[in-house]
Amino acid sequence: MGIVERIKEIEAEMARTQKNKATEYHLGQLKAKIAKLRTQLLEPPKGSSGGGDGFEVTKYGHGRVALIGFPSVGKSTLLTMLTGTHSEAASYEFTTLTCIPGVIHYNDIKIQLLDLPGIIEGASEGKGRGRQVIAVAKSSDLVLMVLDASKSEGHRQILTKELEAVGLRLNKRPPQIYFKKKKTGGISFNTTTPLTRIDEKLCYQILHEYKIHNAEVLFREDATVDDFIDVVEGNRKYIKCVYVYNKIDVVGIDDVDRLARQPNSIVISCNLKLNLDRLLARMWDEMGLVRVYSKPQSQQPDFDEPFVLSADRGGCTVEDFCNHVHRTLVKDMKYALVWGTSARHYPQHCGLFHHLEDEDVVQIVKKKVREEGGRGRFKSHSNAPARIADREKKAPLKQ
Repeated sequence: MGIVERIKEIEAEMARTQKNKATEYHLGQLKAKIAKLRTQLLEPPKGSSGGGDGFEVTKYGHGRVALIGFPSVGKSTLLTMLTGTHSEAASYEFTTLTCIPGVIHYNDIKIQLLDLPGIIEGASEGKGRGRQVIAVAKSSDLVLMVLDASKSEGHRQILTKELEAVGLRLNKRPPQIYFKKKKTGGISFNTTTPLTRIDEKLCYQILHEYKIHNAEVLFREDATVDDFIDVVEGNRKYIKCVYVYNKIDVVGIDDVDRLARQPNSIVISCNLKLNLDRLLARMWDEMGLVRVYSKPQSQQPDFDEPFVLSADRGGCTVEDFCNHVHRTLVKDMKYALVWGTSARHYPQHCGLFHHLEDEDVVQIVKKKVREEGGRGRFKSHSNAPARIADREKKAPLKQ
């Protein structure tokens, strides 16, 4: 029996099992088994050389956005309108067969936009190059799920289910659970809050299913069984997603208003070029990019090439800015002068942990290097014992 058949068999068993207090441990074990099998399904086959047609695209710019959706929803047209890159579009499905990149120039930065082939139901099992498409989506900073406004709402649920089956968690934050494997000592279970959806016995059974018998577990929130399994797996990707409803020119105004009011959603029309500027602004807000300009000492700030920071890519502190400039700048920095919305006054003396905001100007002041030998007739540094170090004279000056 293959992995896909075993997953379907376990899902069927979960569907016919009644959910109550007596069966919650059994259902928890079945969820752990499905998670293990799906992880095995995503692993490359043993003995493969890694050859074949290239699908991954080299990262470029300050951020990466992936277009995901069913065939013929307007992904290629949206890429062409936002980036100017030609992507073949036609009235038949699966026009795009590989990953086509484009670059959006917005607010003095470059955002890489990827047009991916349309995925279908069963993509997490490998249908229609679904695994390659989802692997590229995992490397993105933001996912734009392009949907047809005239189709049923079930398409959004199908795509969300397929992405979650391979470890993509859309618009979710990592659970506050500390988990660490140990070599000895058994399983240590602690919690800082009352648990209503999972208990210690169920955690033990899930860990035994993964053959983990020595570990340290600490719950900092009332998490679910799925959250704990995600932490044990350790390969989940928490990514932001914006639901883009295209073709609003073919539906009524009431439907457009209903779709636009849904959370994390935006409505556009590629045919009539409606609301594309709002889409770019929404992408900018969701990615949380911070532009920081450098200022050399006694010179004007350089507003041509900003340093782009992000909370998802390292952080937005002065230390992260120094690492972007040069990796040794942190050791040589004495303090930083900051102008901008993050400063209380201009300029503000800041340390490494000061949080920078968009369009801040930063000047790094380095430490002064002491000259060896000191000043004057007496040395400030000496290798002699302490009792005579302050009386050791330098050689007499030449006449």
